Amino acid sequence: MRLVIAKCSVDYAGRLSAHLPVGTRLLVVKADGSVLVHADSLSYKPLNWMSPPATLAVMQPDADQAEAGVTEIWRVAQAKTADLLVISIHEILHDTTHDLGVDPGLQKDGVEADLQKLLAEQIELLGEGHTLVRREYMTAIGPVDILARDAAGASVAVEIKRRGDIDGVEQLTRYLELMNRDPLLAPVSGVFAAQEIKPQARTLATDRGIRCLLLDYDEMRGLDDGHHRLF
Repeated sequence: MRLVIAKCSVDYAGRLSAHLPVGTRLLVVKADGSVLVHADSLSYKPLNWMSPPATLAVMQPDADQAEAGVTEIWRVAQAKTADLLVISIHEILHDTTHDLGVDPGLQKDGVEADLQKLLAEQIELLGEGHTLVRREYMTAIGPVDILARDAAGASVAVEIKRRGDIDGVEQLTRYLELMNRDPLLAPVSGVFAAQEIKPQARTLATDRGIRCLLLDYDEMRGLDDGHHRLF
């Protein structure tokens, strides 16, 4: 990765046209070919950028450009489109290159697989007397996150989301319709479990006889100690 702090102007030509007048900015050139133009504001968002695949060519200014103070020109061309990012460098204040190596990628904490595993281990959160049948119970249209039985021995299908919206309720509805045709499972009730459930999703679930369950990820991991709360 190359990091350049430079006094520059920027022009973008493509589906949209944009111009940034001369100013001091951070230019980020990544190994994947992308180039980003940042200011010391706007949080993480670049002022302008070119997505990969792209090629960067450094050119010398013509006479008029040199007279205007331009020392070099960066032409960043998009390989799949005709989009072009042109950065006119007036002065480079800082220029460093760093080899960051292969990034292992973002490892999300509290993803649906984690919630599924924890709920399977703490199946009593569904209610007293519930027992686990299995995780990832396969149906003809995909796997149900958890199949359980309630205290009376009836089947319970559980769909787990980090953020529960209407699509999740619709997904569970399709599972329930199919599973209730199986005489070995029917009757099957549904539980829509999530860390956060949108009001519209809760309303739809209630209308379809599906119970909603809020999951507290920290508490399920044993990290939420209610004795040390102020409120």
